[in-house]
Amino acid sequence: MRAVIQLVSKGDVLVKGEMSGAIDKGLCVLVGFEDDDTENDMDWTIKKIMHLRIFSDGEKMNLNVEDIGGSLLIVSQFTLFASIKKGNRPSFIRAAKPEKAKELYERFVEKLTRNSSVPLAFGVFGAHMELNLSLDGPVTIMMDSKNKE
Repeated sequence: MRAVIQLVSKGDVLVKGEMSGAIDKGLCVLVGFEDDDTENDMDWTIKKIMHLRIFSDGEKMNLNVEDIGGSLLIVSQFTLFASIKKGNRPSFIRAAKPEKAKELYERFVEKLTRNSSVPLAFGVFGAHMELNLSLDGPVTIMMDSKNKE
């Protein structure tokens, strides 16, 4: 499982011109899945996202999204598993197949909803989405549950 976490002052996602989700200060989290992702991958990623201290306390990055009363905007993005090793057109062979990815995404959303005390907003799985983000910092963190760095 991979996630790209971006600190935002605001963000929203539109599907066919309709607002799907919007947040003020918080994190935009793009998530992608592999076929072999497990509950442990989701649990590790959720715990890291919720405890990630990337908001400033005035002196340094010392606060997490809950500390600042922020929100999360969660968007599925299979292209996080793009490989450009050969040629110029990305290969998505490592990304979970759509049926499996949807199941994993829905499970991730369910777990996050159950384990989060912050407001949540979501994109629509498999839809063409338009994201509008006001990056703050900018601060962008990449996570891979199989390569915990």
